[in-house]
Amino acid sequence: MAEPAYTIPPSRQRAATETEEYQRVTTNVGKGLAVIQEELHRMRMATKAQVESIAIQKEVKNMMKKRGDLLEEIPKMPDFLVALRPHTVWEKTPVKLFCTVEGNPRPIVKWYKGGVPVDPLSAPGKYKIESKYGVHSLIISRCVVSDTAEYSAVATNQHGTATSKAMVIVKRPAGAGESCQLGLVPHLTEIHPSKLEVSLLDRFPVSFGVEGSSIKLVCTMVVVPDLPNVPPLTQWYRDDKLLKPSKLVEMSVGGGAASLTLPQLAKDDEGLYTLRIFTKDGTAEHSAYLFVSDAPASVKGAPGAPMSVKAYDVNSDYVLVAWKPPNTVNEAPITGYFVDRCEAGTDTWVQCNTAPVKICKYPVDGLGVGHSYYFRVRAVNSAGISRPSRKSDKVTALDAAENERLQVIKIEGKYDIVIKDDDLEGVPSAPGLVVATRNTKSSVFVQWEAPKHLKNLMGYYIDGRVVGDKEWFPCNHKPFRHNRFVVHGLIPGESYVFRVQAVNIFGLSEESQESSPIAVEPALATPSAPYGITMLSCDGSSMTVAWKSPKHCGGSKVNAYYIDKRDADTLVWKEVNLAAVTERICTVDNLTEGSFYEFRIQAGNLAGVGVPSAPSAPMKCEPWTMEQPGPAYDLGFSEVRGDSLVILWKAPVYTGASAVSGYFVDMAKKGSSEFVTLNEEPVSHRYLQVTGLEEGHSYIFRVRAVNSNGVGKPSEVTEPVCAKALPGTTEIVAGVDEETGDVFLSFEACEICETSKFVWSKNYKPIGDCPRATVTAKGRTSRLTFSNPDKEDLGRYSVVVTDTEGVSSSHTLTEDALNTMLELSYAIRHPVVPLKHSLNYEILEKGHVRFWLQAVKLSPSVSYRFIVNDKEVTSGEGQKISHDVASGVIQMTVDHFTRANEGTYTVQINDGKAKTQSSLVLVGDAFKAALKEAEFQRKEHIRKQGPHFSEHLHFTVSEDCTVMLTCKVANVKKDTTFHWYKEDDEIVPETPPNVMSGACALPLPLFSRKDHGVYKAVLSDDKGKDTSVFDISGQVFDDIINALARNAGASASELVLQCTPEGIRLQCYMNYYTEEMKTVWKHKESKISSSEKMRIGGTAEMAWMQICDPSDKEKGHYAIEISDGVTTHTRTFDLSGQAYTDAYEEYLRLKAAAFAEKNRGRVVGGLPDVVTIMEEKSLSLTCTVWGEPTPEVTWFKNEQEVASNEHTRVTFDGGKFASMVINKVTPDDSGKYSINVRNKYGGEFVEITVSVYRHGEPIPEPKLGQPKTATPAAQPVPPKSPAPSKTPTPSKPQTPAQSMKSPTPASTPASTPAPKSPTPTPKSPTPPRSVKSPTPPRFMKSPTPPRK
Repeated sequence: MAEPAYTIPPSRQRAATETEEYQRVTTNVGKGLAVIQEELHRMRMATKAQVESIAIQKEVKNMMKKRGDLLEEIPKMPDFLVALRPHTVWEKTPVKLFCTVEGNPRPIVKWYKGGVPVDPLSAPGKYKIESKYGVHSLIISRCVVSDTAEYSAVATNQHGTATSKAMVIVKRPAGAGESCQLGLVPHLTEIHPSKLEVSLLDRFPVSFGVEGSSIKLVCTMVVVPDLPNVPPLTQWYRDDKLLKPSKLVEMSVGGGAASLTLPQLAKDDEGLYTLRIFTKDGTAEHSAYLFVSDAPASVKGAPGAPMSVKAYDVNSDYVLVAWKPPNTVNEAPITGYFVDRCEAGTDTWVQCNTAPVKICKYPVDGLGVGHSYYFRVRAVNSAGISRPSRKSDKVTALDAAENERLQVIKIEGKYDIVIKDDDLEGVPSAPGLVVATRNTKSSVFVQWEAPKHLKNLMGYYIDGRVVGDKEWFPCNHKPFRHNRFVVHGLIPGESYVFRVQAVNIFGLSEESQESSPIAVEPALATPSAPYGITMLSCDGSSMTVAWKSPKHCGGSKVNAYYIDKRDADTLVWKEVNLAAVTERICTVDNLTEGSFYEFRIQAGNLAGVGVPSAPSAPMKCEPWTMEQPGPAYDLGFSEVRGDSLVILWKAPVYTGASAVSGYFVDMAKKGSSEFVTLNEEPVSHRYLQVTGLEEGHSYIFRVRAVNSNGVGKPSEVTEPVCAKALPGTTEIVAGVDEETGDVFLSFEACEICETSKFVWSKNYKPIGDCPRATVTAKGRTSRLTFSNPDKEDLGRYSVVVTDTEGVSSSHTLTEDALNTMLELSYAIRHPVVPLKHSLNYEILEKGHVRFWLQAVKLSPSVSYRFIVNDKEVTSGEGQKISHDVASGVIQMTVDHFTRANEGTYTVQINDGKAKTQSSLVLVGDAFKAALKEAEFQRKEHIRKQGPHFSEHLHFTVSEDCTVMLTCKVANVKKDTTFHWYKEDDEIVPETPPNVMSGACALPLPLFSRKDHGVYKAVLSDDKGKDTSVFDISGQVFDDIINALARNAGASASELVLQCTPEGIRLQCYMNYYTEEMKTVWKHKESKISSSEKMRIGGTAEMAWMQICDPSDKEKGHYAIEISDGVTTHTRTFDLSGQAYTDAYEEYLRLKAAAFAEKNRGRVVGGLPDVVTIMEEKSLSLTCTVWGEPTPEVTWFKNEQEVASNEHTRVTFDGGKFASMVINKVTPDDSGKYSINVRNKYGGEFVEITVSVYRHGEPIPEPKLGQPKTATPAAQPVPPKSPAPSKTPTPSKPQTPAQSMKSPTPASTPASTPAPKSPTPTPKSPTPPRSVKSPTPPRFMKSPTPPRK
């Protein structure tokens, strides 16, 4: 094939004079040119021979590969080409065993230690097993003596097994614990840390901290050899000063990392930190700045803490303390400083100066010789006092001539600072010109001119401010010595200005002039090389190739690509395009079919053309004839978040035999080759949202196109993408412009640069110039505004910010959201005055009626009209109209509201462009209600002119369950009278009401249904009269009972068991009980109704339930429920088991005792207490007796039984009438007579005193005997009805103690025992009159605990 004629490019064409000179030179060097041509011919032939040799070598390699493929098909058992070899190592050093094995199929190798399989998971980090390129290895890290063993590698496939063994012996140095197991071992040469090879990996970045917090700076590294006991030699520096470990600085190195920890940050720690590592090749270094900002001030507006507190001129009686002032940006200027000292060993700080010192030096005197001290400083301004600085190093008060000296003199016994003439000039002058230049995407380089008058300069403070913002922020917090500084931590794309202040001991200078605004952008550089060159199509004479953008654009948009090509067998590159290509795809023509070609790409921007990419893999130029589509290309990502992302791609250039119908997207985790297809069915669009990602993990993707003939070639695999959102990421916000009513989508970028553009898309198709929407951008915010939004605008909108690290977002505009925004848009474009409250009315005091409405907002220029029944009304007599702009209230007050005011009320409002109106229809029942209320308020106003009730009658319940009717009175005087009435009958309380106290109350103790009625309180004097009525009936009565029940239920005791002759009684004590309360008794969850078997009752202090004639059926769980309408109070008792047994026995005993009491012998009546009789008369003592069975009757005189004879006749007729008749009494018959009536259940004695006097003697005074009806103490008297006597509440005398089974009192003295025979002997005295025969008491422990 003939070579085309060479055409001289225009840039190399020469003028006529240049041609002549060229010909002259050519003639002179003609001979030399012939020599050169011969040399070129020789080199060409040599190159051709070399190319042919390379082709032969390739052919040989291909044949050897085919031969290897043939050999691979031959079955072969495992065989070790390189066997394991034994090792002897020192303890704590690693060892690596490796071998090479072959076989077909490829053998599987397993490792064993002493015949036991090696499991790396059993000791993480101990063992590491690798298999690469046929070499199998076992690495044991940090060997110990117990690792000494025989290790074996066993290779296995389906044709057999092979084993290789080797011995590993671990040696411990002499004197290190165990004795050596080996005889002679080679000496291991010690390695100095500076002989290690160290490469830094992850380096600590520019860091930001806050006073009081902690921070850790870490650098990871690779060390060769990695010896655990020989770490690299590292040094840390702050501002080129070597740091040493201390409480405030912690250092560590080892495990592949070097770290510096500052546990208690202070502004003294701010500076440039450098890690220096000594290596075999010199040193490896890394530096980064640490910024430490002020902690929040204890008082708002107070300054930051001073720093760098040091002591100079250390003497036995004084020390000069110096420090550096803090930066004041938005705070008030510093007016002085307080210096504090603390003696070592104590925690007490003492303020040294009473008044703030104005310069950054202060001599502290009054120190103790030989004592050690710490010092700190606090700054003062008009807002308050700062936090204290970090304390100084410890200083001992001694005369030390070598200490650093400053000028201090003694004046009148005190020390003062010598001020030089230079110092008298005060603070330094302001720095000069400040210039800011681009540095990185988050930092700016600032430099300035030094002040003309330095005046012992300490350094500089740099302040920054966002353009358009008024607030300055500090860029550094510790004076910086040089006049250039890199400000970090800025927002990418934002514009800033900077200023500088100089610092000395007198404070801060004036601010310098502001720098020119500068946007935070990286410094310009050429872009990095493109990568990922891939072939998209080939027709045999041309190839279409594509590539990926450079990873670094160089701070300017990439606007040009240049493609070079070469034959794979040559070394010479040829330009493909002279004019720049702007897209990342290019078709290269004029290629030779069957040849292999390589390509490389260069990218260009404003700074120039960058370095070329690495050559692509050789691509064969042969036509594509497959029916399936070619690969998709230009895969990219958008909206990367912690759990999702969107992948986008472009359609294949080669479509195959039919059109592309869809795409499959495959995903795999970084480092894995196992791809998973994300969509079961092909997607027709060229994007896919991927969800379900793990935050922080990296993934790779590829795309396969589909047509009717099948699935095509996969695209190039993407670069790994990490599922993590960019810091500060925001989403698209849909809204409506408050002024224009336009519907828009807005996005604020978290990162931007000068060349960035906002690219909006709908369904991931760029919108471009579209009449339906317009795109605007301002700063970091872009807005997509819809012209006339409707259903055609629904869809998914996305935005991408170019020249950033993937700043993007999307938003789906739904029909509901659009309708909501359209309603708001209409409201903005057709504004109305929004109302908080529409037109309403309220009745005021004196019966005035106020019509009012409230707007959300009113302007001072608002106008309005009140229209009543279609007629406008204005302020005048009878009504007043006004408004309040601040509250938005418009009102009209009608003084006298009458029937003429019935109708429709309307308010019309105009406020700028906005209008509204509100109406109120006040007719019919609504008007009548308003009129009635107005008249009532008028009457109330008149009523309140005299004495009246400020609070009408209502009830309260006290803690002791007393119901009180209370009220409050007002406008009273001493002459005002107060009366209580019930049903028009006056009630006179024990305590007269005191109206001057402002409150009156009527107590209703022991409230019950008897207190039903209408109560009235009347208040009157010469100014008027007022009445308050309270009807206690219906719901009011129920409310009072519920209030009582609430108090009683809360105070109710647990159920107490009480035995009676009738049965077993359960009692519940409480503050107050009445039968009107809602109380329910339950047995085994069943409600109990009062009956002959189960009697329910109560007293004022308790409620009770009695089981009459109990049986086993009545065993079980009992409860009482007291309801107050809201809460139910429950008390329970378990009447079963031993509790029931004991109670039943006690009931039987009491029943028997009651029966005996009922049937015992007794004197029913008829006998006098005293009888006085004249002698010679007859005395008849007759009485009626009773008993079942019939009792025996015995008469006694002076304790001696009386026998029946002629003088004294004793009779007992019908078992009912007993008599004793003494015929013709004599003085000897005087004495104490008694009758004893007795049966088997008991009896009683009755005494009669008889006095006999002679005729003519005065009648003697009667002497009364004992009471006729005395009751024996030990005999309980049962009640006649089931209602028990009142039992004291817990606040009164206590219920029976736990030691008694029966409620019968046990404290009564025991009665005199009955005699063995019914007739007493003379020695036995006659019992007192009417004393019952004794029945011994029985005491039974109650199974129920006493009331608490």
